[in-house]
Amino acid sequence: MTILGHPQSWSCQWLPVLILLLGTGHEPGVEGVTHYKAGDPVILYVSKVGPYHNHQETYHYCQLPVCCHEKTCHKSLSLGKVPDGDRMAESLYEIRFRENVEKRILSHMQLSSAQVQQLRQAIEELYYFEFVVDDLPIRGFVGYTEESGFLPHSYKIGLWTHLDFHLEFHGDRIIFANVSVRDVKPHNLDGLQPDEFLRLTHTYSVRWSETSVARRSDRRRGDDGGFFPRTLEIHWLSIINSIVLVFSLVGFVAVILMRVLRNDLARYNLDEETTSGSSGDDFDQGDNGWKIIHTDVFRFPPYRGLLCAVLGVGAQFLAILLYALTCCISGYVSSHFYRQIGVWNIILTTSLFSVHHYPAASDGLAAGGLSPHCHRRHLREEQR
Repeated sequence: MTILGHPQSWSCQWLPVLILLLGTGHEPGVEGVTHYKAGDPVILYVSKVGPYHNHQETYHYCQLPVCCHEKTCHKSLSLGKVPDGDRMAESLYEIRFRENVEKRILSHMQLSSAQVQQLRQAIEELYYFEFVVDDLPIRGFVGYTEESGFLPHSYKIGLWTHLDFHLEFHGDRIIFANVSVRDVKPHNLDGLQPDEFLRLTHTYSVRWSETSVARRSDRRRGDDGGFFPRTLEIHWLSIINSIVLVFSLVGFVAVILMRVLRNDLARYNLDEETTSGSSGDDFDQGDNGWKIIHTDVFRFPPYRGLLCAVLGVGAQFLAILLYALTCCISGYVSSHFYRQIGVWNIILTTSLFSVHHYPAASDGLAAGGLSPHCHRRHLREEQR
C-alpha cells in the first residue's frame, strides 16, 4: 500500500539505460572522502524512506511528518546515485568531528491525527530510513511494532524519537557510521483521538571512537552494510519470468517458421514430381512460398548508375568524417607536449596538416605542366 504518493526511485525505468551510460555504478562509502579537523562540522543528510521488503520503492524522507527544515536544501547528486532513489537534503542534526553529544534536543513537534495515522501505516509496513554522512549510508527503522498474546491480543506501534549515532574515525577521516536505538523506548502512537494532537520531542546522541582500520572497504560489509537480507539483492522471480517469456516467444516463432517451411518444401517436391511425370506444356509451373523472394532480391534496381554514384560519394563523406575525427589525436599530442616545453602552438597545430601539402602540390603542378621535350631542354640550359 502506497502511503506517501508516487515513489521517487527511477531504478526500474532507467536502470538499464544508465548502466550502459555509466558502465559501473557509484560505490557508496568509497568516493568523496573528506578530511576533518577536531571540531569541524559534519553534515548529515536525510535521504529516503521505503518499505524494508521492497527497497526499490523509495520516497523522500521529508514526506513523512518528521524533523526537517522548513526550506529544504538539497545536495546535488551524481548520475550514479539518482537511480538508487537518493534525494539528499541537509538535516537538523548538528554533528562536529570527534565531539560527543549526549541526548541533545533536535526539535519539538505537534502532529495531527492524520499525520499520526501516516506514521502508523509506515511503521506497520516496516519502513526504513536512510541518512548519509560523508558518503556513508546510515539505515534504521522508523518505528517499532509489538504483537503478543492470542486472547487477549495486543498490538502496539511505537515511533523512535531518539537516535544514537556511532561514528568511527581514523586520523582525520570518517571510516564508519551507524545508528542505533538500543536502550531507547519508542513513543507509543496508540490511543489518539481524531481531534487530538500528539506532542513529540526528538533527541539524538553522537559518540565518536577511534579505529585502527584505515580504509572504509575493510570496515564495510557490502554496499548496504548488511542491512538488507541477501535475498533482496536480486529479483530472481523477475529474472526467471523474463527468461521463460523470452524462450516461449522464441519457441513459438520457431514452430511457426518450421511449419511454413515444411509446407513449402512439400509443395516444391510435389511440383518437381509433377513436372518430371508430365510435359512442360501441360503443367504451368509457378513460384510460390519462399521462392517468390528471388524476384525481389535479384532484381536490378532502376537508375543503377545513380545508385553507384551515390554509394561512392557516401563512402567519400565517411572517409572525410573519419579524417576529421582524427583531429583529437593532434590536439592531445600537441597539448601534452605543450605542457612539457611551453610552446604556443594551438593555431599552428590546426593549420599545419593542411598547409604542408601546398608546397608539394605546387611542385607537382610545375613539373606536370612541362612536356618531356621542354623539360629536357630546360635541364640542358641549366647545365650550360
